Amino acid sequence: MNQAKITVSHLGVYYRTVEALRNITLQIQAGRLTGIIGPNGAGKSTLLKGMLGLIALSNGSVTYNEKPLPEQLEKVAYVPQRSQIDWTYPATVWDVVMMGRVRKTGWFRRFSSMSRRIAFEALIRVGMDGYRDRSIGQLSGGQQQRVFLARALAQEADIFCFDEPFVGVDQKTENILFDIFHELAEVGKIVVVVNHDLGESITNFDDLILLNKELLAVGDRQVVLQEENLYRAYGGKVGFFVEKGNREEVFNKMYN
Repeated sequence: MNQAKITVSHLGVYYRTVEALRNITLQIQAGRLTGIIGPNGAGKSTLLKGMLGLIALSNGSVTYNEKPLPEQLEKVAYVPQRSQIDWTYPATVWDVVMMGRVRKTGWFRRFSSMSRRIAFEALIRVGMDGYRDRSIGQLSGGQQQRVFLARALAQEADIFCFDEPFVGVDQKTENILFDIFHELAEVGKIVVVVNHDLGESITNFDDLILLNKELLAVGDRQVVLQEENLYRAYGGKVGFFVEKGNREEVFNKMYN
């Protein structure tokens, strides 16, 4: 198994005078599906963007195999939140997926037959090959998310980062996404997912990063999802999924 890892050291982010994240230090291992969780405004998306160099850090560093991660973005497939994408842009499903081959092909160069095959196989993998010529603006939220997953697969990256991919998608799409995330992890990729849901789907993650502007817990899912950790993160009132040995039950914890 690939022992590659991302190392985040003392990462901090300010938005003007507002501290968004402080002193985040952790490691993300290859071969495991890692979720970033926490309440609204906790800095989940900020952490992902800061790791990739998409926003400026006030302090700290992020490395991948001991080299700065922002200098290795050719190894990264990043899918932002759907709300950050212009769905009116005149592009077809095929156009979007082929964008995943641009970096390997080079700008203004013709795509090879291999690139086209890789892109089409990615569409098949997410169940969207029948929508190849459809405008992305005509798709449902779940279909749009699957198209962007196909684009990420077409990049043949080592690191896959998804920012809240389950928002506004149907159960079929959620299942497809998790299946592919697990497949990527099993072949030694780094897979990081910002997730806001503490329901049953949380059991799909191997490791979790629990934030509320600072790091509250990191590691194996069962370790992170301890009652005291969730109370520190969410305070007052939170519903979450608790595993009890081989029997799993949903508990709604109330704190006042």
